Amino acid sequence: MTAQVTAEIPVTADSCPRHVAIIMDGNNRWAKVHRLKGVAGHKAGVNAVKAVVETCAREGVQVLTLFAFSSENWRRPKDEVSALMRLFLIALEREVRKLHRNNIRLRIIGDRSAFNAVLQEHMDKAEALTRDNTAMTLVIAANYGGHWDITQATRKVAEQVQAGALQASDITDDMIQQHLSIGDLPMPDLLIRTAGEQRISNFLLWHLAYTEFYFSSVYWPDFKAEEMRKALEAYSCRQRRFGQTDDQIAARASQQ
Repeated sequence: MTAQVTAEIPVTADSCPRHVAIIMDGNNRWAKVHRLKGVAGHKAGVNAVKAVVETCAREGVQVLTLFAFSSENWRRPKDEVSALMRLFLIALEREVRKLHRNNIRLRIIGDRSAFNAVLQEHMDKAEALTRDNTAMTLVIAANYGGHWDITQATRKVAEQVQAGALQASDITDDMIQQHLSIGDLPMPDLLIRTAGEQRISNFLLWHLAYTEFYFSSVYWPDFKAEEMRKALEAYSCRQRRFGQTDDQIAARASQQ
């Protein structure tokens, strides 16, 4: 069922977010602090991914979306990009069966055409293996950008108009959303960014309209179970309005 942009009901303060999205930042800075090469930071970041996935699954999060590699990350030094691709492949080979044993579904979003054939094949196999799992959905954004996502969605809608299957006046928010990479999943309730940065860096631009933001000064390799629980606890103290007033929210709560 497609999540609705405008029909959200405010989430109660003590609820767990259904969908958590994370911009995993600080691997390189972590490596510099420890006087290591940048790739060591990315390797350490894989351990943080494992800890956060386990914690979210245990706490009842339904969807976890991780920004692993943006469409802009190709601008990084070639040796770093190559190391990231190798790590991605290794993670797919080693970790997917663990996800499957724990009933976690894996989805990979982004433009796969830039990846080599071997990596694309492993992506396809990993998704096929875990497709029917139901405990939690883990979304990995790789070669992903919010501008790309909206562009490819609107292109699909435009193709329907061009084919005569749709009138321009029929286009709605929900129709565009259905063609987004994760348009069938709940909108993110909570966005986390690590390493002290406070920007969204072209991540899930459409989806973050009413998302709660949580910024942590901790570098990603050190953002493990305890830090994840802190973020979830902070979220539980938020009051989500979705454009409504405090009085409207209070009145709705009194009727429940």
